[in-house]
Amino acid sequence: MTVFIAPDGGPRCAWAGGAPEFLGYHDTEWGFPVSDDRRLFEKISLEGFQSGLSWRTILAKRNNFRQAFAGFDVHAVAEFTEADVERLLQDPGIVRHRGKIEAVVTNARRAVDLESEAGSLASYFWRFEPAADDVDPPQTASTSPASVALSKDLKKRGWRFVGPTTVFAFMQAVGLINDHVASCGVRAAVAAARSAFTPPR
Repeated sequence: MTVFIAPDGGPRCAWAGGAPEFLGYHDTEWGFPVSDDRRLFEKISLEGFQSGLSWRTILAKRNNFRQAFAGFDVHAVAEFTEADVERLLQDPGIVRHRGKIEAVVTNARRAVDLESEAGSLASYFWRFEPAADDVDPPQTASTSPASVALSKDLKKRGWRFVGPTTVFAFMQAVGLINDHVASCGVRAAVAAARSAFTPPR
């Protein structure tokens, strides 16, 4: 699999060379395990917004999304009203797609319910971490049995814009799997972080 040679001379996953802003995201965020509920809710929300668009578009607007959605505090977003939806539809700093905006609000309400049941979003999501022998070689799949299972369970709970492909991208990003290619210079750091990480179950 081809890699991108970064300015420091080290190899990275090929996609990290796709845009200038990708490298920092790849090196410091993508694949590192996340246990913070706000970050988890932000990531699954942004993956939903990314559906049908480029990740570069979403990443460029990430700070705007954070401002628009109260820092992705699920309790704050769960209180959004139709007036908030209409306000966000006028916000040029985000993706103005009614279905996706409404999905974030709906998902926040379902997330509050999930927190009550599971204790935290992190404890829920990390239940779906696949066993090492159930993971495909890095960047060879766009879904997995684990992403299908998580997607199905979220949909059953009333979540929206959480199809298996969207959920797989979420799992890659928040460290539920290490999908850095074998020759990527960051893969070992992600592996070490995952080894030191205690899933909040």
